[in-house]
Amino acid sequence: MKLKLDKFYDLVDSFHSLPSIGKKVAQRLAYYIVLDNTQLGIKLSHSIENAISFISKCQKCGCMSQSNICEICLDDTRHKELLCIVQNANDIFQIEDSKQFYGKYFVMTKLHKDLINDLIQYVNINQVKEIIFAISPSLSNDAFMLLIEDRLKSFDLKFTKIAQGIPTGVSLENIDILSLSKSIQSRTKL
Repeated sequence: MKLKLDKFYDLVDSFHSLPSIGKKVAQRLAYYIVLDNTQLGIKLSHSIENAISFISKCQKCGCMSQSNICEICLDDTRHKELLCIVQNANDIFQIEDSKQFYGKYFVMTKLHKDLINDLIQYVNINQVKEIIFAISPSLSNDAFMLLIEDRLKSFDLKFTKIAQGIPTGVSLENIDILSLSKSIQSRTKL
């Protein structure tokens, strides 16, 4: 039975529409914000409003930014000849947390003519020497990488992709067959 709480159920539905939030978790979040911690609810609503109002895509690379050009694109200490292609801006945070990459990024959410032209222009202007694909392994993403390589064949570029295989500490019985086969193909010498 649904009680006459339209506003509450609207909030539950809003939480439920977020990625990886199930109906029960959405209901617990809504209950917590409405009855247990209304101050957090108000803070959350202001944070969402501010983020939507002040964060947009970087005009150069597609990362999130509070200005037209993101901090990474403006950072002259980063290696502009090394370009990492990701499929969403959130992936940049993961790579940055690793503290292993000091180049620049380019977000390609889809293979769109305008995005490909922007990438070609970016490679040309920044004299990129190597492109690293940091995208999830799949047949469609392999085709994605091949298309990008083909469109950039007129440049003298080295194309690489992040290593794939078995995560540290995970038993082989818990690995999918694609990851296992990729790790065998990409094995390294001891």
